[in-house]
Amino acid sequence: MELQTMSESHKYDAALAARIEARWQDYWDRNGTYQAPNPSGDLADDPEQAARPKLFVMDMFPYPSGAGLHVGHPLGYIATDVYSRFQRMTGHNVLHTLGFDAFGLPAEQYAVQTGTHPRVSTEANMEAYRAQLRRLGMGYDQRRSFATIDPEYYRWTQWIFLQIFNSWYDPEAGRARPIAELVAQFASGERPTPDGRPWAELSEAERAEILGEYRLAYASDAPVNWCPGLGTVLANEEVTADGRSERGNFPVFKSKLRQWNMRITAYADRLIDDLDTVDWPEAIKLQQRNWIGRSEGARIDFAVGEEDANGTVTVFTTRQDTLFGATYLVLAPEHPLVESVTPDVWPEGTPGVWTGGHATPAEAVSAYRKQAGAKSDVERQADAREKTGVFTGAFAVNPVNGERLPVFIADYVLVGYGTGAIMAVPAHDSRDFAFARAFELPMRCVVEPTDGRGTDPATWEDAFNSYDARVVNSSNDTVSLDGLSVTEAKKRLNEWLESAGLGSGTVTYRLRDWLFSRQRYWGEPFPIVYDEDGVAHALPESMLPLELPDVENYSPRTFDPNDADTSPETPLSRNEAWVNVTLDLGDGRGPRPFRRETNTMPNWAGSCWYHLRYLDPRNDRRLVDPEVERYWMGPREGASTGGVDLYVGGAEHAVLHLLYARFWQKVLFDLGHVSSAEPYHKLFNQGMVQAYVYRDERGFPVPAAEVEEREGTYFYQGAPVSRELGKIGKSLKNVISPDEVCTDYGADTLRLYEMAMGPLDVSRPWETRAVVGQYRLLQRLWRNVLDEATGEVTVVDAEPDDETLRIMHKAIDGVRQDMAGLRFNTAIAKITELNNHVTKARRVPRQVAETLVLLIAPLAPHFAEELWHRLGHPQSVTLADFPAADPAYLVDETVTCVVQVKGKVRARLDVPPGISEADLQARALEAPAVVAALGGAEVRKVIVRAPKLVNVVPA
Repeated sequence: MELQTMSESHKYDAALAARIEARWQDYWDRNGTYQAPNPSGDLADDPEQAARPKLFVMDMFPYPSGAGLHVGHPLGYIATDVYSRFQRMTGHNVLHTLGFDAFGLPAEQYAVQTGTHPRVSTEANMEAYRAQLRRLGMGYDQRRSFATIDPEYYRWTQWIFLQIFNSWYDPEAGRARPIAELVAQFASGERPTPDGRPWAELSEAERAEILGEYRLAYASDAPVNWCPGLGTVLANEEVTADGRSERGNFPVFKSKLRQWNMRITAYADRLIDDLDTVDWPEAIKLQQRNWIGRSEGARIDFAVGEEDANGTVTVFTTRQDTLFGATYLVLAPEHPLVESVTPDVWPEGTPGVWTGGHATPAEAVSAYRKQAGAKSDVERQADAREKTGVFTGAFAVNPVNGERLPVFIADYVLVGYGTGAIMAVPAHDSRDFAFARAFELPMRCVVEPTDGRGTDPATWEDAFNSYDARVVNSSNDTVSLDGLSVTEAKKRLNEWLESAGLGSGTVTYRLRDWLFSRQRYWGEPFPIVYDEDGVAHALPESMLPLELPDVENYSPRTFDPNDADTSPETPLSRNEAWVNVTLDLGDGRGPRPFRRETNTMPNWAGSCWYHLRYLDPRNDRRLVDPEVERYWMGPREGASTGGVDLYVGGAEHAVLHLLYARFWQKVLFDLGHVSSAEPYHKLFNQGMVQAYVYRDERGFPVPAAEVEEREGTYFYQGAPVSRELGKIGKSLKNVISPDEVCTDYGADTLRLYEMAMGPLDVSRPWETRAVVGQYRLLQRLWRNVLDEATGEVTVVDAEPDDETLRIMHKAIDGVRQDMAGLRFNTAIAKITELNNHVTKARRVPRQVAETLVLLIAPLAPHFAEELWHRLGHPQSVTLADFPAADPAYLVDETVTCVVQVKGKVRARLDVPPGISEADLQARALEAPAVVAALGGAEVRKVIVRAPKLVNVVPA
């Protein structure tokens, strides 16, 4: 589209930049410049475009807060925009868009405070974000944008939940299968029911209970983190290390509630193993591996009680080779067997240090459970030397030697890890060692120390824990581990345990099933209803989406923050007309009364699959068209499990979002809905933009914009303040809006500055005064193309000289490599160098001017569009080809050779790159500085490394 030349000032300043930027943003919108083609539509009609390679680039979902964007937020968005623009210019079909992760607690808290519906405030925030991002020139395919709060979107979130609910994980097949196949196995007798009764004889409730043990989405009564102050249950990740809520800083207690869970643990091995197939930072992979926490060891059964044993405690241990050294057992305070094994009175002779000063075991156990319940898992796992616990009054029997071992409860054992019980071998475990010292428990050395400390643990300062030693003091009539290495002893003991029916080798995980319920209003409703018997039923697809109803009060009921004896009351539960309904579920039983689920899904739900909706955002018949999904995300060379080509976001999402999204993707893959087993093939973590925080004498932040600097000292309202580098945020009073920078310099200057600040993956400080450097780069480039007085193009149709051609093609080669590697700061440096070179010329050759415009186009798109148009090109610069370097100009005509005498540099010679060693040696020995350095001495040896080094060794 032909655009008229402006009549205003032709000097590139903030006012001209604003006019240019607004005009080109309108042009891009009108012409659909950034619309990505899909194989089932556009590409089918355009063979030339269909032959191009594809590229799917994504940013992590933004949550639209009322504060809008500050200058730190766009860092990753600008980077992916630059990369996407570059890749379009190198011939790729690029899909790049952005939606909003819009469910969540902030909007709900605002609704509670103001009575404004969360949708109203959220949609207003999204519009503000869209305006800010548009002003920055983001090249998004706007047709593909959406928000998780759109019913058309969360219909499919609910649909995916039902796919998971109606699936089970078959360990033999190693994948998820429809629950109907499991039902068929029970019905045919191929798989027996737990009590052996025929499936047909079971009631619907009994069948539901059995299937609940298999479903990948299931409801259960489980220990949860209950926060009375917020009125909701929290995931472990939402609880701070000191046992308080991340939001609001309220106390969090352990409680048992019926909640929805995702059986992510079924995928633990695949979630670990498939990390080898993705291109992610090793630090992120390590965090995921540690979070999943796969441990190989053994399960060992210990009988608890006397002749009429109260039961069996099964422990998991990774050091089964030390079983002969176990001297006591420890159960998690929440372990289900604690109450049944605890006797009414203390056994005769129980030491006082074991009882905690309580009259009976029951009193001791009850008191300690309350104490432990007030701590977070992180606190309980902290490696503190002081260990707490209490004797239950029960004894267990060590299966290898028949010894009676006292059974304790202690908070350093978690019910969610392993079996919630450990065998304690204090001589070879530091935590057990500290506990044994505190409670005066015996220790036995069963792994021979190699550090000369001897074999009497009473003389040790800490446990001896080694995998590179020999086992000792470990034999009975049927098995002997003495003299074996740790590895050999583990294997032999596993065999003995299995043969004796006392345990087996096994694998366990730190990963727990994903708690999927929230007692909130502003989230996706569960597509689940309960019949009069409490059996959960899935809504048929025809009833989706199940939309959120209006409620009078958006707040869950909150309680005294310190009152643990409370339970949730959700906002949805108060809407009786919505909760209690009569529905025909299409199961042949006609209309029946049901009660809806009144919890909502967590805010993670919508972000687990949004990459798929970007592919096919208006499809109302299926989750995603298979052909479209295969094209953009399917397996390919170098990406055997498929996934998004580039995913950019903060490292703070290393575990939760990424792990949850991988789990959902794998279930969808197993069920045949997608061809890609991984959601994100390449992950890049951008750094953080920081800003200075100024604090008064009380340590409180003061408005950074109002601070004055005087000779290196900083003052606020006349009083001195301190300065430190930190995050950008309202609470720190150092927010800098991108709108302000755009107004003062233009959006392209902001884009250039954020990309020039340093490597993309490194945090960097914002310095407003430094922005002007990139502003001047654009002004110089503008003047190299246009006359500021007339606006006329000043380039000449003359061939550049050889020096300029060489500098230009080296810049092209370097910028291409830097752009492809996300090294935008060094790309800008190369563009600046080329621009500075041609600034010296009176008139710039057209070839060089157009090259500069094309090189800077991904970084400063409005600026480049304007110059490209004024240089006479009717087509958008976005659709132009990125320059390619001529290899002939990349070879240096000369290189610098360093000549050393006795290891000291004496001369530097400019020589041809292909000079022979003989010629180079001759020229070096003839150099006057070398002759002077030798002072007539004979040359004993000359070491030549052509073309860059000659080392002369005198006799």
